[in-house]
Amino acid sequence: MPRLGERLVGKTAVVTGGGHGIGREYCRGLAREGAKVVVAEIDAEAASALAEELREEGFEALGATTDVSDEHSLQGMVETTMEAFGSIDILVTNAAIFATIPIARVPFGEISPEEWDKVMDVNVKGVWLSCRAVAPVMMQQNSGKIINVSSSSVFQGHGGRAHYVASKAAILGLTKTMARDLGDYNINVNCIAPGSTLSAEEPSSEQIAYRESRVSGRAIKRVQVPKDLVGALVFLASEESDFVSGHTLVVDGGKEMI
Repeated sequence: MPRLGERLVGKTAVVTGGGHGIGREYCRGLAREGAKVVVAEIDAEAASALAEELREEGFEALGATTDVSDEHSLQGMVETTMEAFGSIDILVTNAAIFATIPIARVPFGEISPEEWDKVMDVNVKGVWLSCRAVAPVMMQQNSGKIINVSSSSVFQGHGGRAHYVASKAAILGLTKTMARDLGDYNINVNCIAPGSTLSAEEPSSEQIAYRESRVSGRAIKRVQVPKDLVGALVFLASEESDFVSGHTLVVDGGKEMI
């Protein structure tokens, strides 16, 4: 059994939306376990900067400008990854519209159709397209780990952002269906559902206060930070979860005990 710090040696991990917030911590956590990391990020500067930081720290990393709502962009990312590293063993579909690209927090009837479509285009279609682009590589390898990212808000029915919650609820069903479709190829498909997380790189006092207000109801009563999600991610990316598929792991300090 590989030791801690070596569980992903020889693996290549793609993290969509990896240049900001929680995605940055996912990239770092995977790299620390030995994975070669592809920062697939629509913000080209952020992707390149994080990849450079990781390389300076002795890890193997690549920045790939990627728009998950564009299948041609995703195909280019896959080709670039295969040229650089020769495999794609882990896909983390983290890219979403919520924090880095803000959305309206209003009653469902006040959301514009344009914003609804934009959120669905990235948060649902983008996950589907990302998996669709990477799955053929994993199928040919007869192995792979796909980790989709939902939100614990789907179990709360959080008011004021119906489009976001609906998009993240869709990921639960997509994960289960893909697990069925890809199981014959030895590909595990699972999901992480983070709780309210203080993910801003330089949080304002208002952001901190809001996250502190979300502590109530948790078994572990403190603000959640990106590092709290890394252990669950690495578990689902490693051979330790080889017999786990179609599962959603809620990581929220024990607020939603499903």
